[in-house]
Amino acid sequence: MRHMSNCLAGSIQEFLESLGVTNLSEQVISRDEVVELIKNSKEPVAFRVAGKPYRFIANLFGSRRHLYHALGAGSDREAYESLMNSINEPGNLVYDEFNKYFAFLSSSVMDLPGLRFYRRDGGEYISSSIFIACLDGVCNASIHRIMINREEGYAAARIVPRHLYTMLKEKKALPAAIVIGTHPLILLASAMSPPFGFFELRAAASLLGGCLRVCKTPNLGLPVPCGASMIVEAILGPERRREGPFVDLLQLYDKVREEPVLHVKSIYVNKVYDPLIHAILPGGVEHMLLMGFPREAAIYDSVRRSVPRVHKVRLTPGGGMWLHAIVAIEKMHDGDGKTAAFAALAAHPSLKHVVVVDEDVDPDNPYDVEWAIATRVQADKDVIIVSNARGSTLDPSAEEGLTAKMIIDATAPLNRKEEFRRPVS
Repeated sequence: MRHMSNCLAGSIQEFLESLGVTNLSEQVISRDEVVELIKNSKEPVAFRVAGKPYRFIANLFGSRRHLYHALGAGSDREAYESLMNSINEPGNLVYDEFNKYFAFLSSSVMDLPGLRFYRRDGGEYISSSIFIACLDGVCNASIHRIMINREEGYAAARIVPRHLYTMLKEKKALPAAIVIGTHPLILLASAMSPPFGFFELRAAASLLGGCLRVCKTPNLGLPVPCGASMIVEAILGPERRREGPFVDLLQLYDKVREEPVLHVKSIYVNKVYDPLIHAILPGGVEHMLLMGFPREAAIYDSVRRSVPRVHKVRLTPGGGMWLHAIVAIEKMHDGDGKTAAFAALAAHPSLKHVVVVDEDVDPDNPYDVEWAIATRVQADKDVIIVSNARGSTLDPSAEEGLTAKMIIDATAPLNRKEEFRRPVS
């Protein structure tokens, strides 16, 4: 085990220092300027919103380049394997004193640091909040948005049907620690979907070099990163209140639901690391990368177990890095294209459309992919439709959670490959 002094605390500042950013300038803007500022900034950008006491930061993972830098990866394969190895070879959690890092702020839900991004948003939102809960010795860390309704004085969290949902269903009123403003690799680990019982902070520890400094919250005894900007101790549920509308990955408003109320007990701010509230733009690049990249890695892993060689996997921006995948493979058998597509669908159940191409086609180039479909596809043989399959709740065209899935095998027949070879100047 690494000595505590060599373990990162999981702060945003540690990530910025790794990028060589030591002096981060900030802007003071109005609420109406938040979205454009984040959209127009590819690098990390700090800002204050007039009338709010907190400093915000956005675009920590504003590009794939920043994500790969954080993972110490020089290629897609290295990035995917780093993520997968964090589950196979998890890191260690090294405990430190909570009071050494955090100071009590308040017990009021009104002191939560939300932002209203778009005019129709149902309230102010915390879009980077990690919920940590433990039940019967099993701990879970996952990302869930929080809506703050300042007019009616409550906060509600959108809990999707995954591990925290299962814990809440069993407990009804679930103690939780909410982590706000932390190293983006902790967010990335919390966006993964390992088997129930695996604690995502151990994956984060692996990604951060092998260990992570954590503190136990004073009242609930839940483990949280010592470098987080803000920690909230709360009880989730059992009451439910309106949550939404909210812009999700597909840049559409998600539906309004009745979601669990967040009963705030204590709010703490970091006194060692300058508190920065991470604002992830709903439907923006950072949102897509944090949610989509772990699924991209899962698709890569599944496909490489099914066909001999995978060249590139991309969940596309047009599909919100969620519904559409392009997979480039090197075929050894004429059935490999369809095999790869089914492996992709199995790895990411929310996936709707999969296009499989040869290694000479770049999945990052929409022109290239369309060219492959135009020249290498006969719809009666190369397109497969799967009806009434489980889909994504984000897909507005799905009906009662069911969707039609489509596979397009845009690979060239092996016995005619020379006919499809493009000229080289």
